[in-house]
Amino acid sequence: MRLIRWAIVLYFVVLIAAAPFSHAIPAFSRQYGTSCSTCHIDFPKLNDFGKAFKDAGFKFPKDDETFLKIPPVMLGAPAQKELWPHTIFPGTIPGMPPIGLRFNTFFQVYGSQRNNFQAGGLDPVVPKTDFQPGLFSIFTAGNFGSGIAFWVDDDISVGGANGNGGLGDGYLKFVDIGRLFKLPTDSLSLRVGQFEIDLPFSQARTWNLSGWDIYDQANFGAMNGLGPGVNNVFAFSTPGQGVEISGGHQYRGYHYSLAVINQNTTGSTSPGDGVSPEVGIFSDANFKDIYGRFQYRFNLERDEASRNEIQAAGPTGPRDHTYLQLGGYYFYGLSAQRIQGASTVLTAHEPFYRTGADFSFNYRTFNFFGLYMYGRDQNAFLDPVGTSFVTGPAAHFNGGFLEADYLALPWLMTIMRYDRVQSTADFLLGEGSPNYFGTATANRNRFTPGVQFLIHANIKASFEYQIRPKQEGTDATGTPIGPFRTNQAIAGLEWVY
Repeated sequence: MRLIRWAIVLYFVVLIAAAPFSHAIPAFSRQYGTSCSTCHIDFPKLNDFGKAFKDAGFKFPKDDETFLKIPPVMLGAPAQKELWPHTIFPGTIPGMPPIGLRFNTFFQVYGSQRNNFQAGGLDPVVPKTDFQPGLFSIFTAGNFGSGIAFWVDDDISVGGANGNGGLGDGYLKFVDIGRLFKLPTDSLSLRVGQFEIDLPFSQARTWNLSGWDIYDQANFGAMNGLGPGVNNVFAFSTPGQGVEISGGHQYRGYHYSLAVINQNTTGSTSPGDGVSPEVGIFSDANFKDIYGRFQYRFNLERDEASRNEIQAAGPTGPRDHTYLQLGGYYFYGLSAQRIQGASTVLTAHEPFYRTGADFSFNYRTFNFFGLYMYGRDQNAFLDPVGTSFVTGPAAHFNGGFLEADYLALPWLMTIMRYDRVQSTADFLLGEGSPNYFGTATANRNRFTPGVQFLIHANIKASFEYQIRPKQEGTDATGTPIGPFRTNQAIAGLEWVY
């Protein structure tokens, strides 16, 4: 039970301490001599113009050369295009290094019942208040001409410790390569490197202080006394390494993507679970995960020209289409569970998938959107004699979120969110019995109202309050646990340069 107790503590600490990995690119403001609000609603949330700018490979979708205030440096003469392949095809690099910096910091207050989940009078583990340094990041993006875009972001430090930083996204994107095959404009692009998969709503560039819970959900199965079930730590918030083809537009009509990426399913078994040695769950290196997404956006203006035009920001702030966007996605992978059997290490190749649907409705400065996800892992156990695996009940979860954002003023956005996750792993003491997450339905949900202020276009103050239901139960010995709440208030301050 100590393991379970600390697993729950870890879960809440992760929710508390995790900082959003959002990135705006102020370098583009310098290159084009324009405000961050040209592309962003309350950065890093993109407006329609920002989505078109990204689709075009970090260029203005029309007349880019006209709007650039700092022209690019030519890598070769334009006449070399006529001499290719007998010379190097000419390209460009940005006229100034497109480097940006970001820093944020947080102040957090936790509810008075934050430690009541402990049985046996353990010392408090969650303090009443807490100052938390966020992350310090460096990032760069732009294009090299010929429709080749690039992006790299790296968290130099996380939580004040430089050892916790690492590469976020780092890729090249070849925009509209379909033109080489005489396909319709923007129907085929290619991205190569490390990147966040094409989620309906980006967790890596979320504008919320806390991420959407369902994106961080891993999948865990029960034990059978001889060994663990599936322990798949893959989560949608984890970047992948591989290739992606995509097409269409984010601001109107269709958009699709199909990615083939490396495994991200490394995990481990738990001490004391009867498995020795503790070998755990590892990537199936001979198999690559597959992710596909399709969406269609209906712009609802009556005038046909307005429906197809890109909405730009005006003097009082961004303007977006009135639209309804519908989409769906599917992820398929294979995890490898390795356990010490009677005479050798046994490996079970366990298929898993994640699937769901999403929507977004926008009317002027009001945006209402949401997502549903279902996840399922095949769940294998060691047989009684330790010579092979037997298939047990599948491990699964479902949930999602709803969020409403309202831009009350160009510099003031109010937010209301509802997150929900329900997983078989939540029935820690058996389905239908009291447990650490309260009732037998064992769902985790929260309401999160928030407000965000732009002090300047590149400096933002944010506040959110996470409201979770009262929870109570008993441990394996029948000792009461709770009632307790894990409500939390967070204030954040961040800037980009």
